[in-house]
Amino acid sequence: RMLLDHTSGLPAFAPLYKDADTREQAIEHLWAVPLRQPPGRSPDYSDLNAILLGLIVERVTGVPLDQLARQEVFDPLGMEQTLFAPGAVLRPRIVPSMSDDQGPIAGRPSDPNAFALGGVAGHAGVFGTGSDLARFAQAWLREGRLADGQRWVSALTLRQFLQRSSATSTRTLGWDTPARNPFLKTTTSFGSMSSPVTYGHTGWSGTSLWLDPAGDLFVVILTNRSFDPQARQSLIAIRDVRHRVSDAARTSVLALCAMANTVRC
Repeated sequence: RMLLDHTSGLPAFAPLYKDADTREQAIEHLWAVPLRQPPGRSPDYSDLNAILLGLIVERVTGVPLDQLARQEVFDPLGMEQTLFAPGAVLRPRIVPSMSDDQGPIAGRPSDPNAFALGGVAGHAGVFGTGSDLARFAQAWLREGRLADGQRWVSALTLRQFLQRSSATSTRTLGWDTPARNPFLKTTTSFGSMSSPVTYGHTGWSGTSLWLDPAGDLFVVILTNRSFDPQARQSLIAIRDVRHRVSDAARTSVLALCAMANTVRC
C-alpha cells in the first residue's frame, strides 16, 4: 500500500543504471537505496516505488511483468497495441522517444533506469495507443466491467484503489487526484473544472490520463515534451497544455450535453 500511494519513504529517484551492466546489477543498486523519510509519514512520488512493485509482482506470480500485464490487463481489455519492449516490426509505428548521435530512436524508453532493467519495469517502458488507453479508461469508469458486460476486476477492488487518506494527501493507490483546497490557483493537469471524484496519472515524457466518474468522462494525452522540447521549462509548459486540454474537453462535452439535454451531464 505504501508503495502504491508513495508513502514508502523512498526518494523520488536513484540512478540505478550507473555502473550496471545487467538488469541484476541495477536491481542490486535498488536494494541499497536508503529511505528518505520514515515510511507512512507523507507522500513523495517515487519511480522506485513502482520499480519495486513490479519486482514484487514478478516474485509473487513467478511471471515476468510484461507477460503478466499482457495476461491480466492488456488482453482482457482488448489493448492489442499496448506492450513493453516493442520489436523491430512495430518500431516504425512508434513516435521516437529519444535520440542519439545516429538520430531519433523509437521503441526505447527514455528513462535510463527502465532501459537498464531491460525495457520492462514497473515505472516506465509501456508503449500504447490512444484507443487502447480509451479501453482502459472505460473499464475503470464501468467499475471493472468490459464492454460486453463481463467482469474484469471487482468494483470493490477498484474503489479501494481510489481511496485517499490524510497521510496520502492527493494520492490514492496508483493514482493522483485534484488538490482538496478549492482556493489553490495553481495550474494542474486536471484543469480548473475537475470534479471531486476525478483521478488520473501523468507521465514524465508528457503523457497523461485522467477520468471523471461523475461526468462519465476521460481524457488521454499522448505527447513527448522530453524529445527535442521547443519550450523552456517544458515540464511547466506541458502542465499548462494538460490544463487547457482538460478544460477544453469538459467545455466541449458540456456543450454537447446541453444540446442533447442529457440528464447525466
